[in-house]
Amino acid sequence: MTVPYDYRAFIWLGQGYVWIVPVPVIIMIVLTILGTIFLGFTTYGRYIYAVGGNSEAARLAGIPVERVKLLVYVLCSTLAALAGLILVARLVSAQPSAGLGFELPVIAASIIGGTSLMGGEGTVLGAVLGAAIMGVLENGMVLLGVSTYAQQAVTGTVIILAVALDIMQKRRRMRVRRARR
Repeated sequence: MTVPYDYRAFIWLGQGYVWIVPVPVIIMIVLTILGTIFLGFTTYGRYIYAVGGNSEAARLAGIPVERVKLLVYVLCSTLAALAGLILVARLVSAQPSAGLGFELPVIAASIIGGTSLMGGEGTVLGAVLGAAIMGVLENGMVLLGVSTYAQQAVTGTVIILAVALDIMQKRRRMRVRRARR
């Protein structure tokens, strides 16, 4: 026995529009606002920054580190599942390799947006802006006819430059703090 299923509502999730705005863009805006509020104005949001910055210091400060890590893993997997659903709805096809190769641009976008690889720093809005910059960069390379391998090299170079800039900024901040003492 088959269950009747109208998949038009599911397809709308990835290809639909509300007025002239695509539904995935609306979802992104709503999640950006909710994520910014959660990280900036809730206790668990502050806990996440503390655990990301130094989990041992957070533990000594009385923060339930294991519970915070579990929360972060659950939120991350839930958002990844939502992203997968939107991708399937956009492509109208579920393939196990559909998201293959998204890792490098996502890491680059988050670093460009101000997220530190050392942890404890970054904002949701910064990550979204970093993703927009990476999207423009990748789109420009496609329009210029740059090969896929060269695109990956450019993305890797962007990551290296962003990490180097992050490390230089941290060193400069440390020097300023030492000079003030």
